[in-house]
Amino acid sequence: MGRPLRVLHVVVNMNRGGAETLLMNLYRNIDRTKVQFDFLTCKPGVFDSEIEDMGGIIHRIPYVTDVGHLGYKKALVNFFESQDYKIVHAHLDKMSGIVLQCAKRSGVPVRIAHSHNTRSEGGIVSKLYKSFAGSHIKKDATHRFACSHSAAEWLFGRQSNQTYVLKNGIDNRKFLYSSKDRRDVRAQLNIRDDTFVIGHVGRFNHQKNHEFLLEVFQQFSKVHGNTILLLAGNGVLKKRMEMKSRELGIHEHVNFLGVREDVDKLLQAFDMFLFPSYHEGLPVTLIEAQNAGLPCFITNTITEEVDMELGLVQQFPLPHHHEWVEAIKALSVQRSSRLIDPAKLTQKGYDIQQTAIKTQNDYIQLGREVS
Repeated sequence: MGRPLRVLHVVVNMNRGGAETLLMNLYRNIDRTKVQFDFLTCKPGVFDSEIEDMGGIIHRIPYVTDVGHLGYKKALVNFFESQDYKIVHAHLDKMSGIVLQCAKRSGVPVRIAHSHNTRSEGGIVSKLYKSFAGSHIKKDATHRFACSHSAAEWLFGRQSNQTYVLKNGIDNRKFLYSSKDRRDVRAQLNIRDDTFVIGHVGRFNHQKNHEFLLEVFQQFSKVHGNTILLLAGNGVLKKRMEMKSRELGIHEHVNFLGVREDVDKLLQAFDMFLFPSYHEGLPVTLIEAQNAGLPCFITNTITEEVDMELGLVQQFPLPHHHEWVEAIKALSVQRSSRLIDPAKLTQKGYDIQQTAIKTQNDYIQLGREVS
């Protein structure tokens, strides 16, 4: 048997974000004797040791914010010219343009841009730079991937009809509702059986809109005293949100859990999933939450493609709190069954094993075309 085809994935780091979680889900389920994943990163990540245990190589270069535009391009060109990758798959949204420009200059034949979002984050200068970077994608990407049609339209514009939508698959069986896990997690967190638990999983940054989430919870808790908010994740705004919970007088009812490795079990302890993001591509966490049978209240700007048609997703507008609060009140008095048919998720194309096999075969075919 020959050596596996090595595919290079380009990310900032391999922490527990949506794109990174998808990559790890794919990586765990491909046949690694046929395809291996390597990673070009700029910072350490929580998945690094697992990647190396599975045979992946983690390369590191400085990020553009540390060395500037020219320094970043120089580091990319030096890297690509010192390696022999046939396939480079970039997951940096608009910043992928710089990566693919340097990969093309260095002779990498297959250059994939992957859209995981529908809007850029940052201030005016940052967004202008990202727009400049994104302008290279049109001429320097050989293939276009996206997590949803709306994410494809945002990053690729008129070329979105040439995009392969790679759904954010998960292990459906792992997230199915478990009354035992619910009891165990609630016991670990000292939460009573009759307490109404609102939950959220996501990085603490502007996009996730935690401030609005806390305000909605404050208004709901005024009329429903036996409730708690569980927030899993980390990020630059975490301390500010901890302060915000104190300012709102709800800190005794809000539990900041940090990064969790047991999200599949944590979801069982929730009664609903609150997700008021300003924008998203197609969040893995919402697929996981529906798989666990959780009602999901989300912003109406998030693509409808995230709705698995299990009757669990309701969409609401920003910035008004009233509709959100009233809907949570109604939900809190009508607990419903958490049991769902996992076959429906498979039919929707979110079974990671099927997704991984198809992705693996696609990579192999691309490798053959340029060998």
